[in-house]
Amino acid sequence: MSISIEAAEWIRRFHPAPAAPARLVCFPHAGGSASYFHPVSAALAPSVEVLAVQYPGRQDRYAEAPVDDLFVLADRLADVLAAELGGPVAFFGHSMGASLAFEVARRLEERGTRLLALFASGRRAPSAFRDERVHEKDDDELLAEVKRLSGTDSRVLEDDEILRMVLPALRSDYKAAELYRYRPGPDVSCPVVALIGDRDPKVTEDEARQWAERTSGGFELHTYPGGHFYLNDHAPAVIRLIGDRLAR
Repeated sequence: MSISIEAAEWIRRFHPAPAAPARLVCFPHAGGSASYFHPVSAALAPSVEVLAVQYPGRQDRYAEAPVDDLFVLADRLADVLAAELGGPVAFFGHSMGASLAFEVARRLEERGTRLLALFASGRRAPSAFRDERVHEKDDDELLAEVKRLSGTDSRVLEDDEILRMVLPALRSDYKAAELYRYRPGPDVSCPVVALIGDRDPKVTEDEARQWAERTSGGFELHTYPGGHFYLNDHAPAVIRLIGDRLAR
């Protein structure tokens, strides 16, 4: 499958599989990048082709300004994906990425594309509001929050040069996630599969169960031992779950 210049900016295909019967679009967490999903792509190929989203302001898009509005991100990605996707597709988003995946799915459904499933990981339902303001804190406090969630290699957090590179994107992503407010309207009709860690300070089981209210399709909740980045310890189990659901 050919890919447009615009899509090439936003989408990374680590293991191209144009003949795959299904595709999985992966949306990273705040401060995350497409490369986080390289192991997922390797594990699911060639039966599922993984398309990992690369936000501006990091890795090979470092020179671009980060986008600190989740709705702007959703609009741009919906335009890109609407032109690129054909055939069965599912979304996987972790943390901020889950909210973004939901908003992109809403936009695509308005254009006639219904997902096989939306996997919402480590994130409360869009309508489960928390007033969080980490993005307004100083650099030290912001980094302390990241360390608390164990989402970034501690060696990275101790390297001043790397920190200067990642802080703008990290703060921008936190702002996008924390200022996001659910807007009532058509939700999604695809099944939603919520996945959480049982010790995640960012989402409770009750907040995760509220995803059921945002879909007219089925709903499942899967809980794993661990915190916000339970994925790091349970990737094989989560990948099996995704593969099984898409194989159906």
